[in-house]
Amino acid sequence: MVLATRRSVAVFAMVLALLPMSAFGEDKLARVEFVVVRSYNGKPVRNASVVLHPVNKEGKQSKSGTELKTDTDGKASLNYVPYGKLRIQAIAPGLQTYGNDIEINQPEHQITIKMNRPQEQYSIYK
Repeated sequence: MVLATRRSVAVFAMVLALLPMSAFGEDKLARVEFVVVRSYNGKPVRNASVVLHPVNKEGKQSKSGTELKTDTDGKASLNYVPYGKLRIQAIAPGLQTYGNDIEINQPEHQITIKMNRPQEQYSIYK
């Protein structure tokens, strides 16, 4: 009896895991790899947050999204990204936040994100 219950729970979990993929229907999916480096010396940025949001036709980003962390080589990847516009934001301590929209339109993408040093802030009170 316990084995049947465990088997039912496992099957139910597999169905739930596949539901998001079935929501895309016939949409094409891509694999996207990110490489995050410092713009001034090309060295990888480890443990950077790469935040992704789908963007609709009106340019509004979806409330749902995904956050990735880069490895020691500054790399992170995501499989099963639906074709369309994707908003990317990269955040790392001591570096200026990066943001850009890209179009996912082929099965594989490699995106290099070059992060800058923080810029001096201007004030009218100087």
